Amino acid sequence: RKYRQQKKIDKHLYHYFYRHAKGNCYKNKRVLVEAIHKMKAEKTKAKALQEQQDARKERAKLLKARREAKKNENMLKGDGK
Repeated sequence: RKYRQQKKIDKHLYHYFYRHAKGNCYKNKRVLVEAIHKMKAEKTKAKALQEQQDARKERAKLLKARREAKKNENMLKGDGK
């Protein structure tokens, strides 16, 4: 509850860990806190990977558009000769 109030975890993580704690998945508070830190690290890593993937896709899209424009430009020059 403290982590939720301090905005260290969002409501979805809070609900997940609350249900698991009630289901006796964690034998003590230290194990619960370690699990929270591990889950937060996984989420931040996944978010970083998603951002990198989006950046790569955007860059590829720009390169493809440039190539297409250059190809069209060369075709127009070739037709004039």
